[in-house]
Amino acid sequence: MAGVVQPTRLFQGECRNTAIALAVLVLAACSVSQPVERYPIEVPEPVVAEPAPIEPQPEPVVTRPVDPVVVAPKVTEQPQVAVVLTSRQPAFEDVATELDAHLDNYTIFDLSDKSMPPVAVFRKIEDSNANAVVAIGLRAAISAISMATVPVVFAQVFNYAEHGLVTDNSRGVSALPPLDLQVAAWKKIDPSLISIGAIVGEGHEDLIEEARLAAQSYGVELHIRTVSSDRETLYVFNRLVGNIDGFWLFPDNRVLSSPVIKEMLDYASRHRVQIAVFNDSLLEMGAAVSSTTVEANIAETISNVVDDLVAGRIDDLPSVTSLSDIKIVTNDEVLQRMVQGDGEATLANGE
Repeated sequence: MAGVVQPTRLFQGECRNTAIALAVLVLAACSVSQPVERYPIEVPEPVVAEPAPIEPQPEPVVTRPVDPVVVAPKVTEQPQVAVVLTSRQPAFEDVATELDAHLDNYTIFDLSDKSMPPVAVFRKIEDSNANAVVAIGLRAAISAISMATVPVVFAQVFNYAEHGLVTDNSRGVSALPPLDLQVAAWKKIDPSLISIGAIVGEGHEDLIEEARLAAQSYGVELHIRTVSSDRETLYVFNRLVGNIDGFWLFPDNRVLSSPVIKEMLDYASRHRVQIAVFNDSLLEMGAAVSSTTVEANIAETISNVVDDLVAGRIDDLPSVTSLSDIKIVTNDEVLQRMVQGDGEATLANGE
């Protein structure tokens, strides 16, 4: 047909490409125009931190110097003590005099005063509300143990076991200075002393054991015998003299008498045997050494025992409390190998 131009193949190709491009755009447009489904996103609420509580601050402490508090010492009431003497002889009265330094409230009674018998004395003691009785000497001790209603301390009594003076309500103070101090002093006076003898009555087992230990401590051999009479004492003594160079005389009046003591001293002098005694007056009769107690030490010990008894500590006390001091006097005419002079000395605690 005239005037009609036939499309060429190139043109047909372009048209086809154009149609495809249009189709792609239409699809793209359709894709864009469709609604998009959305998912909610949870956003956490903002956390607002509360401020930490403010601790209240304590008020500043202002320190000021404080005056020291003075506490008054506790006042302890001193016990009321009745001191009962067997008699006014120095061995008893001197101890009572020394008690003045240790007892604040005390009254002295003398059993040798005929105007007041023991029963009346202890009735008066009971009426006085005394807390304790101090009995000095055997008679005073026996009376106190049998009649006192308060604790009793006895002193200056050697044969306490025989008379049953240690009870649930009584205790004693030794009538002798420490035996170890006696041996120590004797050995110091005569270093050549190696063997001593002793004689006592029955009922002194504790004394015998103490004497053995004292002698052993200073390298001295002890020969000790128990007898029942003064004549037996003299017999045993005469048999011992040949084996000893010293004799230890104890104040047991059950097995001693004045005549027997005199015979013993004379016999010992002839055999050059020293005798250590318990009383200075025996030095004039020929004894070599005297070992005696010290009154002030006895009084102090009594006071300590009274304190324990009044405080209810009787179970903590021994039957008889030992002393700690000793007085030594020598007879230089008898002790030919001893230190010259009067030889008087007081030893305290072994010094």
